[in-house]
Amino acid sequence: MLSENDILFRDESLIAINKPCGLQVHRTSISEEEDEFALQQTRDLIGTRVYPVHRLDKPTSGVLIFALSPDIASAIQRMFVERKIKKIYTALVRGWFSEEPIHLNYPVKSSTGNLQDAETYFHLQEKFVFPFPVRPYATARYSVIEAIPATGRWHQIRQHLAHLRHYIINDRVHGDGHHNRLFTERLGIPNLFLHAGKLEFDHPVTGNRILLEAGFPEHWNQLKNIKTHESSYS
Repeated sequence: MLSENDILFRDESLIAINKPCGLQVHRTSISEEEDEFALQQTRDLIGTRVYPVHRLDKPTSGVLIFALSPDIASAIQRMFVERKIKKIYTALVRGWFSEEPIHLNYPVKSSTGNLQDAETYFHLQEKFVFPFPVRPYATARYSVIEAIPATGRWHQIRQHLAHLRHYIINDRVHGDGHHNRLFTERLGIPNLFLHAGKLEFDHPVTGNRILLEAGFPEHWNQLKNIKTHESSYS
């Protein structure tokens, strides 16, 4: 359940939370009857109705905004459409990522299978090796990268990284099963390594520049501990 500690920002217009992995934003056609939702939990936490303005995939953690009125919801949704909101994600991916920044403008599939234009910028943050065999190699190479989507398509970052063959670890839809099994079964970490860490925009009412930052969930700390004991750096 969400708590006060999960609130990143709140005023009379909007509220931002740090959504944990595994929490769906709101009910969909494929939701289970017993599913919990970030919208419902945020509403119950602050005691007032909230309005969704964007989404994060269920396994993705990080900054999630809700508006506190329909007018503000419309204003923020327009800002997303007009690319006036900067979203910065961190991902752990298979392989050693390019040292040079990558700008990928490549169509991705929508949730219904239609192709849509999509654009993402990628930057390498670090790379390392684990001394664990992952078929067909004797060791496993990984990179931590920053992803900045210019568009907001379904599974955009996950699909773009799959296109680059730098699959996000523990992506069950677009990922690499060999590396997913290493993390899930051997290392005991089943969570998706995709975190919406920062979101930056001009407040729709005050015009003030807002920077929201969400701390990483626990499985990223588990990764750090494993790297400290097991990894060798390039």
